[in-house]
Amino acid sequence: MKRKIVVAVTGASGSIYAKILFDKLHEIKEQLNEVGVVFSTNALDIWKYELNEDFNPESPFCIYEKDDFYAPFASGSSKFDTLIVCPCSMGTLGRIAHGISDDLITRAADVMLKEKRKLIVVPRETPYSLIHIENMKTITLAGGVICPATPSFYSKPQTIEEVAETVVERVLNLADFNVDSFQWGKSNF
Repeated sequence: MKRKIVVAVTGASGSIYAKILFDKLHEIKEQLNEVGVVFSTNALDIWKYELNEDFNPESPFCIYEKDDFYAPFASGSSKFDTLIVCPCSMGTLGRIAHGISDDLITRAADVMLKEKRKLIVVPRETPYSLIHIENMKTITLAGGVICPATPSFYSKPQTIEEVAETVVERVLNLADFNVDSFQWGKSNF
């Protein structure tokens, strides 16, 4: 069954995670019906600054403006089943945790939580303050998944892209996609 998901990109540092996520989603597009994409106010600026390129969407990506509350996933009646916020700023995380639906990203997160659908938040911040930790706890208790942008090194990544890929593959596994990724115990050491 093909899936309808949303990817939200905020202005947190870590655009490489979003870029690799889009690349991986493009690779598994046969598993997707539609991917709604939303960028926060400064996410595209951070993308261009960190990656030295503009965002160039390809099918199956459909771009929505951050204030477009007519987007299908702004309502629980839509068939979108997963929202991935990658990277997620602490400001966005705090608004999600406290139900402040002031843009399409936070509204989509509110919809996922109230409808008991999958919300995966990928915070890219260090260190965490107690406020950050409490907000992550609140989202977790509400049914969301916090997957910090913390790479693993079991797969012995050789490039910065491969390091970032370890996080993205974990996110896609959490979202129940079939992706070819490193699995502990299934590789030679």
